[in-house]
Amino acid sequence: MAPRRAPDPDGTDPRQALGRTAEAAAAAHLSRAGLTVLARNVRFREGEIDLVCRDRDVLVFVEVKGRRTTWGDAPGAAVSPAKQRRLVRLAARYLRRARLEGARCRFDVVAVTVDAAGQCRVRHLPGAFDATGLA
Repeated sequence: MAPRRAPDPDGTDPRQALGRTAEAAAAAHLSRAGLTVLARNVRFREGEIDLVCRDRDVLVFVEVKGRRTTWGDAPGAAVSPAKQRRLVRLAARYLRRARLEGARCRFDVVAVTVDAAGQCRVRHLPGAFDATGLA
């Protein structure tokens, strides 16, 4: 496990600030691409769905991964098979809660890289993984 970083002088956790920046950039990018953002940060006891969107008649569950440019690897590399399984389970719970069982679904990843100046580079990976065998 990575060591816990000290808060910034204003008291915020740098990882939380990066996460909020990445999620805002991802939501804006998806909206510009024609998706409708239905929900952000949908929380369940087992975890959280970053974004739930609609792309025409498909519900899209989005995992947002943010990294600083100094990190080294691409943000999308952080979506492990375990994380994929968790997102599939959370999506199933969302569908039950919203009474949308049977809806067409897709799992996307949005990778956001933030440079030192705070500029975001967004890469959308539609259908990044399939739920088959992950539930």
